[in-house]
Amino acid sequence: MSAFKPLVFSGVQPTGNLHLGNYLGAIRKFVALQADNDCIYCVVDLHALTAQLVHEDMRGQIRSIAAAFIASGIDPTKHIVFNQSAVPQHSELAWIFNCVARIGWMERMTQFKDKTGGKNAEQVSLGLLAYPSLMAADILVYRATHVPVGDDQKQHLELTRDIAQKFNIDFGDHIRKAGTGIDTVVGEEPVHAYFPMVEPLIGGPAPRVMSLRDGTKKMSKSDASDLSRINLTDDAETISKKIRKAKTDPDALPSEVEGLKGRPEADNLVGIYAALSDKSKADVLAEYGGQQFSVFKPALIDLSVTVLSPITDEMRRLMDDTTHIDGILRDGGERARARAEKTMKEVRDIIGFVQ
Repeated sequence: MSAFKPLVFSGVQPTGNLHLGNYLGAIRKFVALQADNDCIYCVVDLHALTAQLVHEDMRGQIRSIAAAFIASGIDPTKHIVFNQSAVPQHSELAWIFNCVARIGWMERMTQFKDKTGGKNAEQVSLGLLAYPSLMAADILVYRATHVPVGDDQKQHLELTRDIAQKFNIDFGDHIRKAGTGIDTVVGEEPVHAYFPMVEPLIGGPAPRVMSLRDGTKKMSKSDASDLSRINLTDDAETISKKIRKAKTDPDALPSEVEGLKGRPEADNLVGIYAALSDKSKADVLAEYGGQQFSVFKPALIDLSVTVLSPITDEMRRLMDDTTHIDGILRDGGERARARAEKTMKEVRDIIGFVQ
């Protein structure tokens, strides 16, 4: 092997309804990437246990995410769509990575600190602390080279690189003896690597979609107000209502992007329009600069409904036929397990397990 084969991996948690931020920040990128890449897209149901241990409808949530993938345009025959728990090799590699990673690395993760509030650490699960090890295993069990992520996941991806690098260095002689690595350079350091240094794929005019009620907070499934987000299951009337009620300021839209500074709600709505229309914020402001929100919001409503309604309709159709969704997940799981087991056989050999 002279180089790592390009492969895109990403996943979405089955916790709550998918919303516009998930679509623009993740799923739309997934669809675009499949045209020129080998892609594996996962419903990360094991990760969902870190947010809430007992779920009343885990199966329904898993199926809903899979339906959103397919309704948005992901082709499960050319690529792989599956749920994480169907491939036990994720958990096996995660344990190995738990032994590679350092506790200090985990405690420095911003999301862990945010969720624990810097206190009451004894009240949070070990899973929440070890979450990034499982995320690294999700990616590296396929030796994926690229991951589409939002800004909030960049730190976890950097940790994935740290874990991969430490594994490669610690087991360097074993990897060379096994004949399963490649010669590469990390920084200026030559390394005979088994795992690739995965690269993030970040871009687009709206990498982070913010709450419709507070432009300084990320759009979230867990926000108490349903008016804060546009769910992918919302009908046209609901989308219209939420955008009409979206928080704004009294000023007209600026003519240049610089004018959005200090105006988080305006910046968010312009960013949403830009992303949905595949334009830049500058393009949107060239068209609507100087206009009041009473003009811009109806245009945003029409665009949102045009883009999202076909996805919503297809999701509902797919969710009415759970046998079809389950068949897609089962087929994807079988193909994912075959790839993951190849990696794990080589990892077991590198470590020195008898198999």
